[in-house]
Amino acid sequence: MGSEALLPVIVFSDELKAGTPEWDSVRARVQLAFQECGGFEALFNKIPSELRKSMLGEIEKMFELPLQTKSKIVSANEPLGTVYTARSTKAPWESMDVEDVLIPEKLSSFINLLWPEGNPSFGKTVQFFSEKLSEMDQMIRRMVLESFGVEKYCDEHIDSSLHTFRVMKYEGPKTMDNKLMLFSHTDKNLLSILYQINQVGGLEVQSKDGKWVNMKSSSSSVDSFIVMAGDSFHAWTNGRVKALPHRVVMTGNETRYSVGLFSSSKEGYIIKAPDELVDEEHPLRFKPYEFSEYQKFFKTEEGRKIHEYGVKVFCGV
Repeated sequence: MGSEALLPVIVFSDELKAGTPEWDSVRARVQLAFQECGGFEALFNKIPSELRKSMLGEIEKMFELPLQTKSKIVSANEPLGTVYTARSTKAPWESMDVEDVLIPEKLSSFINLLWPEGNPSFGKTVQFFSEKLSEMDQMIRRMVLESFGVEKYCDEHIDSSLHTFRVMKYEGPKTMDNKLMLFSHTDKNLLSILYQINQVGGLEVQSKDGKWVNMKSSSSSVDSFIVMAGDSFHAWTNGRVKALPHRVVMTGNETRYSVGLFSSSKEGYIIKAPDELVDEEHPLRFKPYEFSEYQKFFKTEEGRKIHEYGVKVFCGV
């Protein structure tokens, strides 16, 4: 397994507000972390302990549903925007997505597919988690745009995005030998915020010197989240923000549960580096593209072979 080390650790306090010295200080650290590493560990104390316990119980019950029920969630291209990935020999994990999770009707439709009788506890828990993590997502992206002097695009950048809430289950490999559970990859979207809900480790990220880093929370009293830039943010910033390669490696018998919020661009929005980020020192690196077309690329024979920085092959100049 990767060496015991940490990404930069950045504290997001309850009092953090734009235009203050604290905001400027955190913004500078966020910019540096994205430029050098592609991500960081965020300490964000806005998830009540009882809600964390509730989330773990809810996702355990969800994954215990019959395969026939879970398989109703079959395709991200369906109107509900939800998808279920079952375990297989190639993918020894399960995951479930709720796309556009901040829209109550989308979350309700998702719940009704799995629980026709309703499940208000699940809905309340997922909604709260999603809202709090989306606050962090928008705060971080605003900081990045400010740091590069393109804050005039903040509202457009944020308003043109949607959020997918994902729950993941990795069953322990039942061996003391390291087992690769999820191959090394960069995410395709803008920003990913991951939370190890039951504190069973396994997430590794690649450091700037190429070594694999075993991510463990640096705090026992404050919630720890791993924030990672994806290919789309890398392209939108004309390469100034790195995308962070990561993977999952596990040992032992414990099951790992994690949740994540993934921001991506809405249908029809063109991902294009602002003119202000293109100059002689930073020539244009990527042609404009639509996120949905980038997703389709990974269903092609060429796309299936690419796991990291696929945007370079898809639309690199």
